[in-house]
Amino acid sequence: MNEHEWQEVIGTIGMFTLLIAVVVTVIWQTAAGRRAKAQLAGESEYKKLAEAAATRQQRIEEQLTEIGSQVSDLRSRTDTIERVLKDVE
Repeated sequence: MNEHEWQEVIGTIGMFTLLIAVVVTVIWQTAAGRRAKAQLAGESEYKKLAEAAATRQQRIEEQLTEIGSQVSDLRSRTDTIERVLKDVE
């Protein structure tokens, strides 16, 4: 092989190396973009779940407050009935 043929071989190897590097970089960036989109979608789902849980927790808290007031009302009525029964005896 003469000097010109070696230059062609080295140039061809260099071009293939450059082409492979570009293809690998494009694939890598595409995969990274897809991973980022998937992660954002997952975070969005977690955010929706957290908001739903907070809403449910607030409703439960309101129900507990209402039940507490009903229990207090029943307690006062029961105390009144006990006093009446003691007076009757």
